[in-house]
Amino acid sequence: MGGEGEARALAHLQAAGLALVARNFKSPGRGGGEVDLIMREPDGTLVFVEVRQRASATHGGAAASVGWAKQRRIIFAARHFLARLSNLPPCRFDVVALQGAPDGHAWDVEWLRGAFDASGYS
Repeated sequence: MGGEGEARALAHLQAAGLALVARNFKSPGRGGGEVDLIMREPDGTLVFVEVRQRASATHGGAAASVGWAKQRRIIFAARHFLARLSNLPPCRFDVVALQGAPDGHAWDVEWLRGAFDASGYS
């Protein structure tokens, strides 16, 4: 995800009260994953955020582009991040989808809380 889209998503999440924990966290090794943003809710929930940006909603739009393979890589990276912690907080996986507005100058932001979960991925 590009820096501009991540910056928009980060600003949106911070305005909603979330705090930045890490940006562009990469798991080690070949075939690893990356989490665009790791945020913390005021209640302590750790939120792993995938940011997607598309110019239009054709082909399903930004949110639809987070398929099972991408989810699996994000979950893999999240597990590596969590392995470094002594206490495991509640967690969830969100998607922030940015799509070009019809006027070409603004962006529509859609925040999908709990967009997917780690069950079924080992």
